[in-house]
Amino acid sequence: MLNDFKAFIARGNVVDLAVGIIVGAAFTGIVTSLVGDILMPVLGALTGGLDFSNHFIALTGHYDTLQEARAAGAPVIAYGLFLNHVINFLIVSFAIFLLVRQLQRFYRTQAPAPTTSEKLLAEIRDLLKQR
Repeated sequence: MLNDFKAFIARGNVVDLAVGIIVGAAFTGIVTSLVGDILMPVLGALTGGLDFSNHFIALTGHYDTLQEARAAGAPVIAYGLFLNHVINFLIVSFAIFLLVRQLQRFYRTQAPAPTTSEKLLAEIRDLLKQR
């Protein structure tokens, strides 16, 4: 049973999956920083200095910041944070799309040449079609 487990773990798919998860976890931090520290401030500057992470609707009372509303236990709709997460998702999805597309191009192989048996069978098929 231990040998079967070793064979299972040593297969390329499991190792590739493990590497993908580790790289994905590291990549998440980079994308989060890209969105929160680079893209959102630029987008905020282009829209007049808006900070999207602090945009919210307090359902009860009035609060100046999202942190104040949450500290008071007020129910809020934090649509600015949601926007940050949507942008984060789009960037990660696009990066994964580019990676998968490149991997598909890399692993794309040409169809193998037909074997002698396949060639003979094709000739027989063609002869039978002619009759």
